[in-house]
Formats: sequence, structure tokens, C-alpha cells
Amino acid sequence: MPRAIIICGTPGSGKTTHAKQLAADRKASILDIDTVTERLVKTGLAESGHSPDDRDSEYFKRTYREPIYQALFDIARENLPYHDVVITGPFTSEIQDPGWPAKLASELCSPVEVHYVQCPPEIRRQRLADRGDARDRAKLEDWDRYIEYYGEEHPPVFEHVLVDGSGEGKS
Repeated sequence: MPRAIIICGTPGSGKTTHAKQLAADRKASILDIDTVTERLVKTGLAESGHSPDDRDSEYFKRTYREPIYQALFDIARENLPYHDVVITGPFTSEIQDPGWPAKLASELCSPVEVHYVQCPPEIRRQRLADRGDARDRAKLEDWDRYIEYYGEEHPPVFEHVLVDGSGEGKS
């Protein structure tokens, strides 16, 4: 039976690199949070008078967080009858809910496997700087506040695959 493979972790931890390799190995579809929703989010933010690069404000989280994740899950649900689907995003709140994988499996009508990608903050900071994406600017300009928001990286509180994302070429 095809499964949903959730790739989560903080920005710059290596989620996308891990997700692409996993999708290639399993011949799975890949749904990256940025690819799936970025154009719509930028347009919506700009049209509502907010910075199109905002990803950290309360407004962004309140307005976009849930619909972004639901869009990923809606697309995954349509593809899961045919093959595995790799879904990548931070999922910072969800991974602290012990019941989340079971809830998601029920919603997707498919088994769920969670991979948590982590690496040291200094590597994440360098990756964010190297990729030069405007939506990372606020994180880099106030790195201490950003690190405080994420705090110590806490892996999911449920069974998961722990991935060391600190290797070369990860982003």
C-alpha cells in the first residue's frame, strides 16, 4: 500500500535534499511546501499589503499556515492511491502532538512515515545565507530571535526516522 512520507525539520536542515533522494529511491511524488504554495502565498501577502517574503509573522502563521498544509495533504490524498508521496515542510507544531501520525493517516487513508531532518544551527544559518532567498532575510537579520523561536531542535514525540542533514549538498 502506498504511504505518505513526511519530511520535517527546521529551515536549512536538509529537508529538500533528503526528500528528493527519498522520492527518487521510492519512485514517489514529491510535494515540497515551497513549490506547491509559494506563488500563491507571495501574491496573497502582497495583495493584502504585507511583505511577500514574510514567513515568520503572526499574520502569516494565522492566515496561511493551515491552508498551506491542507493544500499539501489534499494533493497527497489524490496521489496516494497510485504511489508513495513525499511531503516536505517544517511541521513544527504537529511533531509535538503524539497523535498526529494517526490523525494524518486517517485523513490521508494511507500509512504515514515521518522523517525528521536535523543539523546544527550554524550549518542551517550558512545554508540560508547561501541560498539567498528573500524569505530567509528576516531570519538571518535577527538570527538570535529566530533560533529562540525554534529553540532546541526537538525531534517528533512519536516514532520517526532521524536524519542527519549536516552532510554536504543539503539545503
